[in-house]
Amino acid sequence: MSTNIRYRLLTILALIAASVWALFPRTITVRDRDPQTGHYVEHKEKSVPLKKGLDLQGGIHLALEVDESKQAVADKADAINRALKVVRTRIDEFGVSEPVVQTVGKDRIIVELPGVDDPKRAEGLVEQSAFLAFQITDKTNSLEKVLPRIDQILKQKDVGRTPGAPAVGGDTAKSIGIKGLFAPSADTGKAKADTGKGATKDSTGADTGLFANTGGPLSKLIQPGQTPGQYYVAKADMPTVQTYLDIPEVQSALPPGKEIHWSSEDETIGNQSYRAFYVVDTRAIITGQSIISAKPATDPLEGNVVEFTLNNEGGRHFKNETSKHIGDYMAIVLDGFVMGQPPVIQSTISTRGQITMRGQPLQAAQDLALVLNAGALPVPLKVVESRHIGASLGQDSINDGMRAGAMGILLVVLVMIVYYRFSGVLAVAALALYVLFTMALLAGFNAVLTLPGLAGLVLSVGIALDANVLIFERIREELDRGKSVRAAVEEGFKHAMSAIIDSNVSTALTAAVLFQFGTGPVKGFAVTLIAGIAASMVSAIFVVRTFFLLWLSRTRGAQTLSI
Repeated sequence: MSTNIRYRLLTILALIAASVWALFPRTITVRDRDPQTGHYVEHKEKSVPLKKGLDLQGGIHLALEVDESKQAVADKADAINRALKVVRTRIDEFGVSEPVVQTVGKDRIIVELPGVDDPKRAEGLVEQSAFLAFQITDKTNSLEKVLPRIDQILKQKDVGRTPGAPAVGGDTAKSIGIKGLFAPSADTGKAKADTGKGATKDSTGADTGLFANTGGPLSKLIQPGQTPGQYYVAKADMPTVQTYLDIPEVQSALPPGKEIHWSSEDETIGNQSYRAFYVVDTRAIITGQSIISAKPATDPLEGNVVEFTLNNEGGRHFKNETSKHIGDYMAIVLDGFVMGQPPVIQSTISTRGQITMRGQPLQAAQDLALVLNAGALPVPLKVVESRHIGASLGQDSINDGMRAGAMGILLVVLVMIVYYRFSGVLAVAALALYVLFTMALLAGFNAVLTLPGLAGLVLSVGIALDANVLIFERIREELDRGKSVRAAVEEGFKHAMSAIIDSNVSTALTAAVLFQFGTGPVKGFAVTLIAGIAASMVSAIFVVRTFFLLWLSRTRGAQTLSI
């Protein structure tokens, strides 16, 4: 065996080994939601690297529109186009293969996520505005100073007796008394004593509200917390308190330069559920626009956190601002909700910091880091349609498509063997390697196999055999001219090369255009077609020629070729 043939065989064996390795099932860690507990659990399973698309395995379909409930948007089309970039970035970092993220009309974004079965998480990911702000909590008791005025406004409007509203007032406060669990620490207790304010208690020792003796509709529903600017509300009374705070006259009566944000999480104390809200400075000391990177991590003391890095300008500004507020509490506000317990600024903070997730799972930290890295939405979005879909073409249609493709390949193989005999057998043997190489390329590029992609695969099979047809016909012509088998084979491959390259390049260019401007199934078809063209060039030109050379080197005496 000549050195040239040996190198060719070693190259083919190396390609086969690499392809098998690329397609070999791997053990991966999968996170699924436990239907009973609602928590995510991890388990390991075997998975083939080649993934299936939305039409083969189903997934989630979301339709998004601009949310104008709080503010009108003048140019919806421009807003949707800008929001599309952020949503697409979030979905890409979400790790979904072959998602569909595109606009429909001028006011809607369609998101399709194959293989995802958690609609709530997907909705939260694309809806979240991701506007992050660091704001100092109020330490001047400004809300307590204006509470009498707010209670007076509410009494004048007689909102405390709205039919159907949750029960409020002294009886409610007594029934949900916190019983000293919000007792302030020594420092904050001293501050309360100095100001002459604090929660009063009834004969049982239960808190009855911040200003229970005033009988105010709002005062009776809130309890002071340990952190400056922190107040607790019973979970059942949250809608009532929010209704009060939304009244325009109450908004006008709130302390100037201050604003109120609810905590993002409930707290259970005893057998009661509470939600805190915080009074913070309206002016943020820094916003998330200065963040250049964010990543989830696990801290031994804090649990799951999100570590972030600011740019140089943001770091200088953050350092300057935190130096003015050492000892103060800093609320981390994301989309209007306070994340976790506001930490105390113990020293100046520069370009690095972290957000404590306060007992939330690691996935929550991963999602928060994802949306911070992708950036804030230019306009708020709302999900107007959400559904979990099965294989879009139906299992019967998928089976029919697979069957049709298999029959088409089988007929082509039979034609090659019957018409070109021994040479056809060599082409079919190379065709088997072609399919292996194509699948390996798709797996290597993390492509997703869709039904249109299968159509592209079948089409590229025809392209691969078309190259063999050109070569074989040229060999026949050379044999008819009286050339030897070896010379005919050499001439056949040599002269058919230009036609093969022309046809494959033109097809590849068409597929590239489809990939660039197509979406979803069209892009999947283009990817499969391009991978098939590359594999067909290798199988038709290199592999089949190696088979011919190997056969010629083993043939002794007069050589005849069945073609």
